[in-house]
Amino acid sequence: MELTIRDVASADVPAITAIYAAEVRDHVNTYEYDVPDEAGMSRRVRGVLDAGYPYLAAEHEGRLVGYAYANSYRARIGYRFTVENSVYVVAGQQGHGIGAALLERLIAECERRGYRQMVAVIGEPNNTASIRLHEKFGFRLVGVFRGIAWKHGRWLDTVQMQRTLSAGNADAPHDE
Repeated sequence: MELTIRDVASADVPAITAIYAAEVRDHVNTYEYDVPDEAGMSRRVRGVLDAGYPYLAAEHEGRLVGYAYANSYRARIGYRFTVENSVYVVAGQQGHGIGAALLERLIAECERRGYRQMVAVIGEPNNTASIRLHEKFGFRLVGVFRGIAWKHGRWLDTVQMQRTLSAGNADAPHDE
């Protein structure tokens, strides 16, 4: 599959909204219950970009088939060198390398921006495709939170994985 991985554009918001809506309604890759509308998704995209994080789109034959972004892992300043990633692929297109292409570029973009650690929060341990994808890019299991969320009538576990970026913990920040 020939893909173009590029920075997100405002014209991508309807497709991003549709991909995410399916995840909210049908799956547990997000623990959100209510599907955001396009205006809400547009604000989310703008918030990620305005904070200086990368937000990427995967396009195949003129159609958006996936997206990925990094965002703050936690709000407190001590976490400012750590990002959390999100990767979503349109239903029916998983397993064609879209997620891998997005994650590879996302890692590179985060390293270029000087981030040191990337965390993946995966919707449950039986999401083996996401776990394998992250392992392929050097993520290691940090732990599993048992019964941490409730969705679709059941308690859900959450997998946490981590990958070192750039120099990792090799040196101290210059602002301390």
